[in-house]
Amino acid sequence: MPLQEGTRTLEQRFTTEQLAKIIDEATIYMCACPAQVAEQIIKLRDMVRYQEDCQTRQDTDSVVHRTIATAGMRSLQILEDCLDQVLEIEGWDRATLKMPEGLRQRRDSAL
Repeated sequence: MPLQEGTRTLEQRFTTEQLAKIIDEATIYMCACPAQVAEQIIKLRDMVRYQEDCQTRQDTDSVVHRTIATAGMRSLQILEDCLDQVLEIEGWDRATLKMPEGLRQRRDSAL
């Protein structure tokens, strides 16, 4: 579901399920970097949704919440671009979100 801030909509490149898959895959193979980016995307989405909810309340300053939501939306775009690039650079299977065999072998040899 795309996030909406005012009249802007952020189309999400990754579903929550896909982000969870990346986190699981990276954790299994001890490569925390893609997982860290995916986790921050999830947290930022939660923050933006929270700020959007606050904007509808009468007892809060909507300018503050709109400011935070807008910054969150910009940050989400940057982090989704980053994760997309990392997956491309590392050669992840984009259909299954499996980590490439080379990174798996690197983990095995480190053990």
